Amino acid sequence: MIHLRDVVKSYSRGEQAVVACAVDRLDIEPGEQVALIGRSGTGKTTLLHILAGILRPDQGEVTVAGAKLHELGESARDRHRGQHIGMVYQTFNLLQPFTALENVLLGALFGRGAGNEARLRAEALLQQVGLQDRMHHRPGELSVGQVQRVAICRALVNDPELVLMDEPLGNQDRATGGQVLDLLLEIAAHGKKTVVMVTHDPESAKRMQRTVDLATLRGAEVLA
Repeated sequence: MIHLRDVVKSYSRGEQAVVACAVDRLDIEPGEQVALIGRSGTGKTTLLHILAGILRPDQGEVTVAGAKLHELGESARDRHRGQHIGMVYQTFNLLQPFTALENVLLGALFGRGAGNEARLRAEALLQQVGLQDRMHHRPGELSVGQVQRVAICRALVNDPELVLMDEPLGNQDRATGGQVLDLLLEIAAHGKKTVVMVTHDPESAKRMQRTVDLATLRGAEVLA
């Protein structure tokens, strides 16, 4: 599912280049649930954006869901993301003027299209996460936990092979966040989806099958 080799992404700070992310080797197999951990500044979010095709590395090879992202242009990476990858952002990124159902359908626009089949999938997902009575409510009318579940449904509406999550429980209390994460992992396991989650929370990391400390990926991968 995911294979990285000698990947480096850097940014310019004045005349100096600052390495934001460096990974010698990372392999994640189909269906795995992996937590990416590491201290601030090790490039966890940058790596997630490389896996999503939002960023292209300065050097190295990035293969995700059969595509060599390091060889693709921006529009091709965008198409690949819409067809194969679902993302849950730390701040959820729901659009306030739209209802829960409409926000989920917006995710379908970048994949299979937001036709009648997509609407049926979106409604089924919202029912699955217990939001059948809140589909037509806007984000401002929902609790944080409900907003989080809408964001998860949006990530899943295209039936992606890979789900990427960037600190998705950062705005939640541990008990509520843990319940929502368990629900996502149950849905993902049923669909044999690969899940990669960036987290600072050890309890969230324990819910995943495998933990990778990004600080160790220069030379060797350490598993927990």
